Amino acid sequence: MEEGTKTKKTVYVGGIGDEVDEAVILETFSTFGDIIEVQIPPAPTNPSNPNEVKHRGFAFVTYASSADAQDAIDNMDLNELNGRVLRVNLARPMKGPLQPQGNRAIWESEEWLQKYVKPLGQAGGAALRAKTREGSGAPSEGDAEHEGDENAMEE
Repeated sequence: MEEGTKTKKTVYVGGIGDEVDEAVILETFSTFGDIIEVQIPPAPTNPSNPNEVKHRGFAFVTYASSADAQDAIDNMDLNELNGRVLRVNLARPMKGPLQPQGNRAIWESEEWLQKYVKPLGQAGGAALRAKTREGSGAPSEGDAEHEGDENAMEE
């Protein structure tokens, strides 16, 4: 299934209470059409009470058709479920770039290096500045203040 098609069939349900689980979401939202999947992302667990399972207060419901998803949005947005007002709309993809390589620096990628890194002779560092100085014969801005201290680091 294409990713764009899936997002048009997936509904975000926000504002659900702690007592709501997948069965309650399935029962409530199945009246609008065939549900393929219900996901309730878990919250980070409390280290002092690892048996306590909580969710983050939202769910995703994936329908078989985008018309069913739109019916759920039209009928359930700003309605109550167990005393809490729900926000229901189309789910959007996560923001931010995906990092298939994990947490690696971008310059560790061969593609990035080949595209952006120049050989040292073309890079424009100290060698290029020295060539420019030799060609013009005039000292550059920073040279006047450092003229007498070539051996400043030696003792």
